[in-house]
Amino acid sequence: MNSSATEPLEEQTPGEAITAATGGRRLALDVHGRLRAMILSGELPPGSVLLQAEMARKLGVSRTPMREAFRLLQEEGLIDAKPDQRARVRAVDPADLDSVYSARIMLEALAVSVTAKSLTAEDLEHMGEALERMQESAGADRPDEWYAAHKRFHGVATQAVGPQMQRMLASLAEQSERYIRLAQLGVPGSWARAHKEHEALLEALRTSDPAEAAHVIARHLARTALSVLADVAPEYEPSSTRTALQIAGNGQG
Repeated sequence: MNSSATEPLEEQTPGEAITAATGGRRLALDVHGRLRAMILSGELPPGSVLLQAEMARKLGVSRTPMREAFRLLQEEGLIDAKPDQRARVRAVDPADLDSVYSARIMLEALAVSVTAKSLTAEDLEHMGEALERMQESAGADRPDEWYAAHKRFHGVATQAVGPQMQRMLASLAEQSERYIRLAQLGVPGSWARAHKEHEALLEALRTSDPAEAAHVIARHLARTALSVLADVAPEYEPSSTRTALQIAGNGQG
C-alpha cells in the first residue's frame, strides 16, 4: 500500500491548494498529450485495451492525472471508456470526417441562407446569449455547457428549414461532436478562432445577408474539418470538404 494513504494529510493554505490543483491539471494535460500522440501515431492502435494502472506505471505518474487524461480522451472520442469496462482505443476515420463535414457544409450553408431573412430580434438575442455562454465555458472544464450553448446557437441559425432537413442537420451535428472536441484539445487557438467565426455568423444574420451567412458557416465548418485532418491524418486529402467549401463558400478558401 502507498504510504501516503496511511499518513495524515498536512493542512494546506488556500494558496498551496490552488498551486497543487493547477500543477495537477498541468500534469493531467501532459499525460493526455502523451497518450493522444501514442494513439494518433498508431503506437496504441485501434482496439487496444487501456488500463489506467498499467498506463500510469508506464508513464511514471499516479492514477489521478491518468483518470483525468482518460476522461479527456473519451471526450475527444479517441477512446471508449464505459463504467466497469476496460477502455479501448477508437479509430479516427478521416474518410468519415470528410464525408460528415462536406455534407454538413452544404446543408448548413443552405439552412442559414434560408433562415437569414426570417430571424426576429428575439431570435438574435437568443443567439447572442448562447454565444456568451459558449465564451464563458470555452476552454474550461465544462464541456457539457459549451456543447449545449453551441447546439442552441446553431439551432436558431438554421431554424427556418423543414423538419426533414432539421433531422439531417441534427444527425450531422451529433456526428461532428467528437471532431469538434479533437480540434478544441488538439489544435492551438481553436477556441478563439471558433468564437470569432460564430460572431461573424451572428453579424451576417443580424444584417439579413444570406450570401455572407452561407460563406461564413461554410468556412467555419471547413476550418474545423481541415484542422482536425491536418492534426490526425495529414496524409489524407479531404477532397469532399474542399469541394463543398468551394460550392457553398462562393469559391472562397
